[in-house]
Amino acid sequence: MSLVRLKIKGISYSQTQNGAYALILNEVDGDRKLPIVIGAFEAQSIAIALEKEIKPPRPLTHDLFKNFAERFDISVKQVIIHKLVDGVFYSSIICERDNIEEIIDARTSDAIALALRFNAPIFTYRTILDKAGIFLKFSSKEKEKEDSDDSIMVNEILQEGETVEITSQSSESYQELSLDELHTELDKAVASEDYEKAAKLRDEISKRK
Repeated sequence: MSLVRLKIKGISYSQTQNGAYALILNEVDGDRKLPIVIGAFEAQSIAIALEKEIKPPRPLTHDLFKNFAERFDISVKQVIIHKLVDGVFYSSIICERDNIEEIIDARTSDAIALALRFNAPIFTYRTILDKAGIFLKFSSKEKEKEDSDDSIMVNEILQEGETVEITSQSSESYQELSLDELHTELDKAVASEDYEKAAKLRDEISKRK
């Protein structure tokens, strides 16, 4: 079976499933998306790995795993989403130490969180993408953003006639704060490990640039 390389397209809060998030993977050489429902902790860990400006004061679980692996010269070479059963994705982490390859089963959310930290590629089998991959329907404005921004937050997924609403978390208004105040608040949010607030502040700072 041939492998298809994927990249992370976006991650958003799902209003249809309490406490769940939707991780959207995009095939590198195509237009299909692979939506995967993940938990809040894993969504936070993936988001922090994607955001270079947010540095946790203490290592998260996936950061600890990376530090542990590197201490013993273990590297993650790639992640493969290899099975889909009853809507649940199963993944394998391909590791290497002393030129010996090992395959470790993992939840897909954990595998992707680690792949980001090791800069390892993410793959799935074409049969899985054929089964679960979808084409997203964008408005013209969203399409322009899709074409220019690889980290787009997906607002709506249409699959088999069913509409699943997925929206990014509502952001507080920080418009009255100066840029220096925003950076100060960002530092405080990171220090207190309030990564949701930190992400919102980061977004406001990005708008000012």
